[in-house]
Amino acid sequence: MASKKSDIDGDDTLFGSLDKATVVQEARAFNESPINPKKCRLILTKIVYLLHQGQTYQTQEATDTFFSISKLFQNSDVSLRQMVYLAIKELSGSAESVFFLTASLTKDMNSRSDLIYRPNAIRALCKITDASTMQSNERFIKQSIVDKKPDVSSAAIISAIHLSSLNREVVKRWANEAQEAINSKGVITQYHALGLLYLMRQHDRMAVIKMVQNYARGSLRSPHAIVMLIRYTWKIIEEDDSGSSRQLFEYLENWLRHKSDMVVYEAARAICSLKDVTPKELFPAVSALQLMIVSHKPTLRFAAIRTLNKLAMTHPNAVFPCNLDMENLITDSNRSIATFAITTLLKTGNEASVDRLMKQISSFMSEISDEFKIIVVDAVRALCLKFPSKQTLMLNFLSGALRDDGGYQFKSAIVEAIFDIIHSIPESKEFALSHLCEFIEDCEFPKLAVRILHVLGAEGPHASSPTKYIRFIYNRVILETSIVRAAAVSALAQFAVYLVDARERIKVLLDRCTDDSDDEVRDRAAMYLRILNEQDLATKYIADDSTFALAALENNLDHYLKTPASFSRPFDIKNVPVVSKEQEQADRQRAQAAARDRAATGQAAPAASAAAAAVPASVSEAAAAAASPFDAQSIYAKAMERVPQIAALGPLYKSSSPVELTDPVTEYIVTCIKHVFPQHFVFQFECKNTLNDSLLENVTVVMKMQPSDDPDAAGLKPEFVVRAEKLAFDIPASVYVVYRRLGGVTPTAEFTNTLQFIVKDCDPNTGEPDEEGFEEDYLVEDVEIVVGDYIQPTYVPDFERAWAELGDTHQVVETYALTAVTSIRSAVSTVMDLLGMQALDNSSAVKENATTHQLHLAGTYVGGIPVAVRARMAFNPSTGVAMEMAVRSRHPVVSQRVANAIQ
Repeated sequence: MASKKSDIDGDDTLFGSLDKATVVQEARAFNESPINPKKCRLILTKIVYLLHQGQTYQTQEATDTFFSISKLFQNSDVSLRQMVYLAIKELSGSAESVFFLTASLTKDMNSRSDLIYRPNAIRALCKITDASTMQSNERFIKQSIVDKKPDVSSAAIISAIHLSSLNREVVKRWANEAQEAINSKGVITQYHALGLLYLMRQHDRMAVIKMVQNYARGSLRSPHAIVMLIRYTWKIIEEDDSGSSRQLFEYLENWLRHKSDMVVYEAARAICSLKDVTPKELFPAVSALQLMIVSHKPTLRFAAIRTLNKLAMTHPNAVFPCNLDMENLITDSNRSIATFAITTLLKTGNEASVDRLMKQISSFMSEISDEFKIIVVDAVRALCLKFPSKQTLMLNFLSGALRDDGGYQFKSAIVEAIFDIIHSIPESKEFALSHLCEFIEDCEFPKLAVRILHVLGAEGPHASSPTKYIRFIYNRVILETSIVRAAAVSALAQFAVYLVDARERIKVLLDRCTDDSDDEVRDRAAMYLRILNEQDLATKYIADDSTFALAALENNLDHYLKTPASFSRPFDIKNVPVVSKEQEQADRQRAQAAARDRAATGQAAPAASAAAAAVPASVSEAAAAAASPFDAQSIYAKAMERVPQIAALGPLYKSSSPVELTDPVTEYIVTCIKHVFPQHFVFQFECKNTLNDSLLENVTVVMKMQPSDDPDAAGLKPEFVVRAEKLAFDIPASVYVVYRRLGGVTPTAEFTNTLQFIVKDCDPNTGEPDEEGFEEDYLVEDVEIVVGDYIQPTYVPDFERAWAELGDTHQVVETYALTAVTSIRSAVSTVMDLLGMQALDNSSAVKENATTHQLHLAGTYVGGIPVAVRARMAFNPSTGVAMEMAVRSRHPVVSQRVANAIQ
């Protein structure tokens, strides 16, 4: 035994010291006579092993080896023949002239040894067949598809599925044989044959519907095939926006009463996954899943509770009747099942059941891994946001979990959950901060300590008793590592700005930090001491509540670094939009929540916000949820960077919201997004073809400017158009029309638009177009350039101060009668839409039935020119809204253009 163990230790694998050249030499044994089956089988095993280890055979080596292997067909040893088939399949991609083995393989396909020779020979023949030899082998494969032996028939069907990528038209001729195979008694044969039949018809929606209707009536005996049919049915219903395929829902309900557990589960899962499913439609599926969660089979319990957990995110009320049975699963021996049960109960429970659930979770947490603990923490966070009155109980639970053993990811999830609760439930702030202070007293992760200190610095000064947090922060200066000490210094400076009474005492603490051993800590302390001596500096650098839109900042910096010519001038930070820290935090939380939801539900596409939904499909490869307009703009910018002509225009300044130029039910759907660059204006037309029997080529948009009263409109000159080469069915494509703004003018204008293309008829099944086509024009709605397209909304912490700094030198005051609006609220919305500016001081919120209102707006005009607007409104039921609007900027032309934007 000792010798055997040493052999194993010395060589990790059976062929640990193999050399390709040696194996190629050994392959000469295939030419020996008589053939030694055992020896040849071992050599073939070595060849296959090297291929799977990443070794590559040169074409000549592979061909020589392939020819040598062909000699082994002379021996009838079954084990050797199995390895021959395997080696043929592995080497077929590298060797040349592999078709010469066709005769040997077709001979084996007609052999009497059905179990070994025939299925394997069919699979090997499929690997060496190409498009040119496919028709010569067609007869053999068709015969095998309808063979009485299930193994032979399944092998032929699988081979047909692989061969469809070589010549789809030839495979489509085997439809009758595939239908005959479906009527066979073989369980796996039915499953494979149904897959082949769907492959033939997948581009013909009506054919797929007929196939589902035909086989949903009970002709299928294979549970595997029925499961596949359920998935096809779900796909048809899910992709049908008109609702005409909803009648297929009855089939899903019927399958819920099938005798096979896998069929019942798949039908229930399909119903629960449907979009726009109603509670009435969910009831039978949830009832079926409820029976499964009390099953004695762990696999059924796991599958059912996982599906209910996913459903609880969108339809918690539908899952609520299962709560009693799910509570019994908390003590399930399978911890995965128990975790799903806990998290589902947290999503579906009512406020009265929260206390009982939290007690059960507390004893449960010590028995599961960190991965499952994180899932539970996320569920507790969601429950706390759902029932704010239970925030004390939830925070106590999270605080207790922080004191338990666990890794960084687990502790980070808890801290993030507490941060979310702080921002979403203001009354929980002080209690949550106290728990965080206790945690950093014994925190083993410096990154977490730094993040907590940052939150303490931001939220602590605004608490009712802010000074109690200073001791916890200063303890970090004394006891922690340099990175934590530096974060503590910054937090102390935040307290010093807002707490005037405690400022001198805090400055004493900061002065002590100037003797720190780390230069970062010393420099921060010295800087803050200098800033705190002047209130203006303190307000500007410490108490500033504004920040840059990170998505736009990243995009502009990326463009700057990728353009070497731009290095001759400094990076212009004025072109980066400014937002409030609250808005930036809210956007980040929405993106994180969307990512959590997608991870929990298995969704591939984001659906977190309207901004994300507005991003066209052809440029939304960000699959990241666009939680704000700046994120959407970043997605557009990355898409346009792939177009060399547009990438040379410079950094993108602003993108508008998408504007629909056609009805959503027309044959061609066109949406326009307007982009402003430093010297150009770009129109992006997102086009979609909804006709499956036509292909559009050479797609472009012809724009004609209408006569305009704006003298600057003459400075808008067409420069180039980026066409879409083709527009296939249901695959969006972009057309870009670029105008140069001569002299940097910012004109307003209106354009008529015509979609021009060459249309070719095509086969709806294959998508193959005719050679001949004809030109066609398609008129779409007009597009208008407005002043708001040139203005980036900008957050300003102190509007009055910004208003005073701009001065009245270039102020423009105009009065307007807004007769088309019926209330102050609609007037505010209209003005904000026209100007595209940021509302400040909560002035966008209008009281119900208000008759007077003052609106404060701020923005940055293209070129980095700050603009501020103060609008005073008065409402009269008989005459509408009267408005006086004052505009200030550092450029008289900009002030006048903004004032003239209201028409």
